Amino acid sequence: MTTTSLKPSPTEPGILAFHKRCEEFYPADAVDAPIEQQRKWYDALCAQFDAPAPVGMAKDDALVLGRIPIRRYHPARVLTETLLFYIHGGGFVVGSLSSHDAICAEIAEAAGAELVSVDYRLAPEHVWPAAFEDCSDVLGHLLNERRPVVVIGDSAGGNLAAGIVLKARDERLEGIVGQALIYPGLGGDVSAGSYVEMAEAPGLSTTDVLYYRDIYKAPATNPYALPLASADFSGLPPVFITAAHFDPLRDDARRYAARLARAGVEVWFREEPQMIHAWLRARNMSEGARVGFAALCQAVANFARRAGALGADR
Repeated sequence: MTTTSLKPSPTEPGILAFHKRCEEFYPADAVDAPIEQQRKWYDALCAQFDAPAPVGMAKDDALVLGRIPIRRYHPARVLTETLLFYIHGGGFVVGSLSSHDAICAEIAEAAGAELVSVDYRLAPEHVWPAAFEDCSDVLGHLLNERRPVVVIGDSAGGNLAAGIVLKARDERLEGIVGQALIYPGLGGDVSAGSYVEMAEAPGLSTTDVLYYRDIYKAPATNPYALPLASADFSGLPPVFITAAHFDPLRDDARRYAARLARAGVEVWFREEPQMIHAWLRARNMSEGARVGFAALCQAVANFARRAGALGADR
């Protein structure tokens, strides 16, 4: 008798419709295509989920150290002096200032805080540690403004966010008042846990994760590259971590949250029960994504405002 195993999949209609729409622009086997094709597909996908900026929001682009592109988001109503630093996902291969533009604008608006996003160098043209160095350099630049900073990242950006915060702690840099990691890839064991259970989950497979790891060329024992490899999680700033249940990266988030909590770090952890990888883009299609995005924005706002509230009159 032969048994057929079903691919793990959510049941919420909104997230299923989101996944179907994504695959119309970015096929499930996209990693088999040339890099330039992958980027064209990803740009087309991102354009489908773009949205107008909140009323009154201003944006300006600049270069850090004369070479690293950043974009600053200035909400019409600023409630805190804290800066938000957003690092986009995309497997270290795709993504740009434009790919997460609407997401950044909405987080800045919800938190009432200025937000800075970064266009770090991508693989395979630039392997480890190029992206990490770019993000670390921008963080240093922001900390030099002598304002509190909350570091935020999704997926590969969550990896970079966790890594640069670890490095900042080791260098005793002051001013990071929170971090928000959204379905981060942190270097977990691909032969166990969610990497096996969710190996064929919609939106991201374990095969995809292996592809991105291989193309990025990060050293397996370096905790800045793979933060779960760290031997010391003490002294880190408060963290909000959100995982998608139907995601091979799910257990990376679970394990990182547990290790930080055991080290005495202030941790808030959510696991979105019906979500798949990249659900941030589904916030206007899926009720689960809407609720998860609201929780993320609230956590970021809490970190930012308790560190540097200005009051409601500014």
